[in-house]
Amino acid sequence: MIVIYRANRGDVVISECSIAELAKASGVTSRTLRHYDAIGLLPADRTSSGGVRYYGEASVLRLQQILILREFGLGLAEIAEIVDEEKDPLTALRSHLMKLLAERERFDRLATTVASTIAHLEGERGMKPEELFEGLDPAKQARYETELVEKYGKEAEEHIAESKRRMAGWDKAPGPGDRR
Repeated sequence: MIVIYRANRGDVVISECSIAELAKASGVTSRTLRHYDAIGLLPADRTSSGGVRYYGEASVLRLQQILILREFGLGLAEIAEIVDEEKDPLTALRSHLMKLLAERERFDRLATTVASTIAHLEGERGMKPEELFEGLDPAKQARYETELVEKYGKEAEEHIAESKRRMAGWDKAPGPGDRR
């Protein structure tokens, strides 16, 4: 059983838990936990004579960090580098919190953009072209473009350049009564 409580000193104490208990608590399958163990990402603290893996507090917190980094879209190799580098869980959590707050802010901007686009399409307001893309991550777009060029070659690169050339002349979105 996983037991979490705050002691008088403010410590979080997690008793040892089995792989099944950790899988249930985290929502990760035991197969995934065994894979993480096999690749050295999350080794079990001990294995019983019957082969059951057990995890202590540090391992449970490490799994939380792994899962948070997966939420950021990182691969297992990159996650391994990060969690092996970061020795202080509190520093790691503070860093994750800052990234999550920034991401929440970006999603709030995206939600506002989508609501504004709906209002525009319903004829309630006009929008400038750049307003359609508020909250989108230009770095991610650049990565997507690079992936397209790597996958489809020169032709994709030419299409991307042509699209950017065409958009460069845009100065405003047409209003409800404008001709296209």
